[in-house]
Amino acid sequence: MLADDLVQNRDVDDHQGVDFFAKPTLTGELVMLRPFDLEQDALAIRDWLTDPEVARFTAGIPGTTPAAPWDEAAELRMREWYGSREHQSDRLDLAVVDRASGHCVGEVVLNEWSPANRSCNFRIALTSGGRDRGLGSEAVRLTVGYGFERLGLNRISLTVFGHNLRGRRAYEKVGFVLEGTRREVLRYGDVWVDDHDMAILASEWRRHRGHPGR
Repeated sequence: MLADDLVQNRDVDDHQGVDFFAKPTLTGELVMLRPFDLEQDALAIRDWLTDPEVARFTAGIPGTTPAAPWDEAAELRMREWYGSREHQSDRLDLAVVDRASGHCVGEVVLNEWSPANRSCNFRIALTSGGRDRGLGSEAVRLTVGYGFERLGLNRISLTVFGHNLRGRRAYEKVGFVLEGTRREVLRYGDVWVDDHDMAILASEWRRHRGHPGR
C-alpha cells in the first residue's frame, strides 16, 4: 500500500499544480521506495550500472557507459546524477529498498512527463539481489499507484525489449497492456530484438489496483 504520509498529499483530480519536487516514501510488504541517499546507496548504484544483465535489457542509463571499466570519471558522473535527483521538478527517481535487509537493490523512475497529456514514462533497474523475489513487481505497483492516485496521471507507458521476459512478466502482473511492437530495433550479438510498447491507464488502475488477475 501507499505510505500513510501520502494520504494528505493532493486530490487525484488536481493535476494542474502537479510537480515532482515532493519526493515521497512509499512502503509495501517487500520494498520501500525512498529518495536516494548516496552514503547508503552508492554501492548498489555502482552494482546495477556495471551489471551486464542490466545493460542487456536497457538502452543505456544517462551519464554511463555500461561496457566501460568503472573509473573516477564514472564515479563522478554517478554522484552528480543521483545527487541531483531530489531537485528535479519534472520527474521522480526513487531508490528501491529491500525491507528484509534494509539495502538498496535498485531504482524506479517516472520521467518524460507531459503535463498537457497527464502522462509519464516508467522504468526500473534492479541489482542481482533484487531479482526473482517479487520485489520488482511490488516496486512497479507502488510507483504506478502513486502516479495515478497522487500525481493525477492518466497514462503511464514503457518499452521493454523482447528478450526481457522477466521484465515483461512483472509489468503484465501490474496491468500494463501491450500496445504495439517495433520489430528488430536492437542488434544484440547475432540476434535482432523487438521492442514492445506497453501502457496502463488510470481507468484500468481504478478497476484492479495493479492486480488484473484478481
